[in-house]
Amino acid sequence: MQKVILLSFGMFALGLDAYVIAGLLPLMEADFRLNTSQMGQAVSVFTLCYALAAPIFATLLAGKPVRRTLLIALAVFTVANAVTAIAPNFTLLLLSRALAGIGAGLYSPLAAAAAASLVAPEMRGRALGTTLGGMSMGTVIGVPVGLLIAEQVGWRGTLWVITALGIVAIVGILLRFPDFPLSAPPGLRQRLSMMANGRVAAIVGITFLTSVASLGLYTYVSSILQELAGIQNITAYLWAWGIGGVVGSLFIGSLIDRTKKPGILMAGILTIMAIAMFSLPFSLHYALLGFIPFFLWGVTGWASQAPQQHTLLQLQPQQGASAVALNSSANYLGSSVGASLGGAVLLIGITPSQLPYLAGVVVAAALIGQGLLLSRRKVEKEQAAEFHQ
Repeated sequence: MQKVILLSFGMFALGLDAYVIAGLLPLMEADFRLNTSQMGQAVSVFTLCYALAAPIFATLLAGKPVRRTLLIALAVFTVANAVTAIAPNFTLLLLSRALAGIGAGLYSPLAAAAAASLVAPEMRGRALGTTLGGMSMGTVIGVPVGLLIAEQVGWRGTLWVITALGIVAIVGILLRFPDFPLSAPPGLRQRLSMMANGRVAAIVGITFLTSVASLGLYTYVSSILQELAGIQNITAYLWAWGIGGVVGSLFIGSLIDRTKKPGILMAGILTIMAIAMFSLPFSLHYALLGFIPFFLWGVTGWASQAPQQHTLLQLQPQQGASAVALNSSANYLGSSVGASLGGAVLLIGITPSQLPYLAGVVVAAALIGQGLLLSRRKVEKEQAAEFHQ
């Protein structure tokens, strides 16, 4: 498991980089003299490249030594963050965020596949949990610490910390990680071909809408808190969101195993997420009550992937890797679109305080879609039962 922990350390750096930028946006806006809508694109371009990197480059990775590929991915990620830290203008910052997203998108699925290959079959779940847990820990621990660093030395200091973490991960993998060939993640064509199945397309569409609302809204959390309640220090709220994420990640798997009903669980997740988003603007005016929507938002946002992946694996047992990869791409693509749409509506006059309501509407649309899927599945089961009788 020592080698798996090395992979997890790289994922920690990825998680920190992916989620800390939203909290740094106000400082970056002041530095570059841009508005919230424009700076939000720094998040959008990262997640877009994250979503597309793995499928586009997948065919280039087939049969390549895994250590070399991991090192290349981490090197791209680390150099890109160093460039972000010294970026003198917004154009170079966007280019560096795009490169960081490409490096992260290459590293993440490859690290998960490598972790599963390093251990015995009965330990694969633990290995995957440890690897992916690195990203959630990067959010829960790394993001608040990154914001504290930014308060002391500026947002560029936080990017230098991420760069240093990337260097440590590179050295660790270079010195202690074995070199062996590994099957590439599913390519873009493989993922898109599955969309011909209507049910698969619907499930992936619901994942996309969920991410548009959840991760898109997260991009503008600093502006939302400032406008709604004059909150300048958002660290405690990101703690609540991150702790909720860990709770959701840890317990959703056992709930799926216990209930055997991932579709109904997903409907429940979407219901709670919608309630959290619609109640967020009101709760902030009541002291500790304001943390509850953030906690529930974190729980449901991080828990939403597992039921979708489980359902896709049931539908496509022969193409499990492609199904999970397709869902992952939809998740990060939704994040990119959500950040871009958030910026667009701010440009046309919508205020940050109204964004939670818009996100709640998007979640409600996903919930309606999930309800239609469950209804259709129920009808199909009843028809099949009648046929067999």
